[in-house]
Amino acid sequence: MQDIFKHIKQAVVEISKLMKFPDTSYESSQNATGDTQLGFDLKSDELITQILGQCGEIKALISEEKSELLELNSSGKYVVAYDPLDGSSLFDVNFAVGSIFGIYEGKASAKNLRAAAYSIYSARLELVICEPNSLPKLYRLLENEEFALIKELKMSQKGKINACGGTQREWSKTHANFIKALFDEGYRLRYSGAMVSDLHQILCKGGGLFSYPATSKSPNGKLRAFFEVLPMAFVVENAGGKTTDGVSDSLLELEFKELHATTPCFFGSAYEIDKLKTAYKVG
Repeated sequence: MQDIFKHIKQAVVEISKLMKFPDTSYESSQNATGDTQLGFDLKSDELITQILGQCGEIKALISEEKSELLELNSSGKYVVAYDPLDGSSLFDVNFAVGSIFGIYEGKASAKNLRAAAYSIYSARLELVICEPNSLPKLYRLLENEEFALIKELKMSQKGKINACGGTQREWSKTHANFIKALFDEGYRLRYSGAMVSDLHQILCKGGGLFSYPATSKSPNGKLRAFFEVLPMAFVVENAGGKTTDGVSDSLLELEFKELHATTPCFFGSAYEIDKLKTAYKVG
C-alpha cells in the first residue's frame, strides 16, 4: 500500500503545479451525476489516471469523472476511488479545493476500505494520509518537494464549528431545528462549499460538525459515497470522531450498489453526532 501513497503524493504535487496557471473554463460535458465538468476536473482526472496507472498494486480505478470502472492490472490488490477535484465549483474564485482518495481491497465497498487520503490545494500543499487503526497524519510539501510530517489529527469530544451544506429551504424540519440548536449553543458557521476544505478545518481545529443532509431536491443526499463520503468517514472515525447518514450508526456500515451512489452524511465530534442522532431518532 505504501507504493499507492507514493503515487498519490506524486499526483497531488503535479496537480498543485498545474494550478498555478490553470484553465478555469467549463466543458459542455457532464459527469455521471449530472455536474457540468470543469476543464481542470478532466485534467486532474487524466493526470491521476496516468500516475496511479503506473502502480502495480492497483487493480482498478473509479473516479467521479468516469462513468465506469477502469481496469488496470488483474493481479493488483486494490481499487482506488477518487474525486480528482473536490470543490471544483469554487475553483474560479480561488478558494481552497482538494483531491480525495479511498483505497479498497478487492472491490469498492465500505467493509473493504483499507485506507484513505486527501489533499488540500491552497497557499501551501498539504496531504492527509490515514491507515487502519491509526490517527490520520498531516503532511506538508516543503521547498525540496518532499512531504514532511506535521502532526497527527485527533478530534476532541466537542467542537465549535458548524459547516452545514444544502439549500436551507430544502431542509427537513428535523434538520433545520437541529442546526438552529447548535447555533443557539454558540457554534460558528464555517462553510465554504468544498467538503474536503470544510472537513479539513474541523479536523485541524479539533472538532465540530460537517453536514450534508437529505433535502427535498436530493432525498438521497448529494455527496458521492465511494469517492467522497466513505474515504472522509474513514479519516474522521480514525481521528476519534463519529459519522452517520441520519439513519445508521456509522457511514462505514453502509453498502451501495451503484458506482456513483450518493448519501446524506454527517461527520463530527462525538457530542455533535450524538446530538444529531437524538434529533434524528437514530437507534
